[in-house]
Amino acid sequence: MIPLDTRPLFAVERQAMLDLLTSLDPGDWAKPTICPGWDVHDLTAHILNDYVRRISGSRDGHRGADFADHETLPNYLARVNGEFVRAMRQCSPQTMIDLLAHLGPQLDSVWAAVELAGAAPLNVSWAGTGTSPAWLDIAREYTEHWVHQQQIRDAVSRPGADSVELQHAVLVAFLHAVPVALRGQRRPRGTAIRFEITGPAGGRWAVVSDGTGWDLTAAPVEDPAGSVRLDPDTLWRLASRGITVEQGCERSELRGDLELAGAAASLLAVVR
Repeated sequence: MIPLDTRPLFAVERQAMLDLLTSLDPGDWAKPTICPGWDVHDLTAHILNDYVRRISGSRDGHRGADFADHETLPNYLARVNGEFVRAMRQCSPQTMIDLLAHLGPQLDSVWAAVELAGAAPLNVSWAGTGTSPAWLDIAREYTEHWVHQQQIRDAVSRPGADSVELQHAVLVAFLHAVPVALRGQRRPRGTAIRFEITGPAGGRWAVVSDGTGWDLTAAPVEDPAGSVRLDPDTLWRLASRGITVEQGCERSELRGDLELAGAAASLLAVVR
């Protein structure tokens, strides 16, 4: 894994989000987003739900809604997220903007108190089945906020909040999903696949086999078994399933061991 400290980025991302929301016309709030059944108002409410949920759980120890009988995690999340979004349809856009601005610094304080190397209170399932480090849980939350902001920007035809500072951390966080994408691929110890993301926010990484699993590293690899080369826009949309795996592969350059490269390019960094 490649440790990240995304905590300083939350306030920067949030300010970009608040600037965006305050600039919207009344009609913009009703525009559909890529999230099925949700318009801009609904997706903003979902972001607010993320704030409320993490402050309530991490700061206050509130357990939140219980699982229903035989309910899977994806179904649980869809249910509770939908309930919050529907309830927030009674709130004005300005009320939600005010709540985001008010709760944001409180969420920053929650993150500031976390020991990054400690165990996360919520495991990042798309990065593996073991206990996640706290820094990865926080990075997952950062990617959630950033991606939903991009989806709102897409809906209202505004440029993305894609500065190098904001985007690079998202890309690195999402690459932690590649070892899971490769878990069905057994290769000898030392086998590596190179991931290259183009542009100023990108770089080169490798995912290396230990004979039974895979690990993400920033160490250079001279002779990888395969490689994936793609741009940042393709990577984040693919990882969040804003585009399909097939579309992602069409927009990428896969070389070498194509079975291995294709599996790596199927990374998924959301709960589904």
